[in-house]
Amino acid sequence: MLTTKQRAYLRSLAQTEEAIFQIGKGGATRELVEALSDALEKRELIKISVLQNCEDDVKYLADVVSTRTHAELVQTIGKKIILYRPSKKPHIILPR
Repeated sequence: MLTTKQRAYLRSLAQTEEAIFQIGKGGATRELVEALSDALEKRELIKISVLQNCEDDVKYLADVVSTRTHAELVQTIGKKIILYRPSKKPHIILPR
């Protein structure tokens, strides 16, 4: 569970990042979840963009993908989702 300070730190890191995944009308497919999980292992912090043609609610999608990837939901803002999951060899050091 992330603290408020850790969540704020991760949001500041994510500001400069581009979205590396897009969720479209297919929603949160098994393949997408696997790709997100792989990306989280490599990067720890990822940003996802939800496209206009996606019929699912952003907050619902954020809950689904964070649960399925065992990641922490850092933030949803507009049509963006930010997820964090420490990897086996972490490179993001969170404040205490």
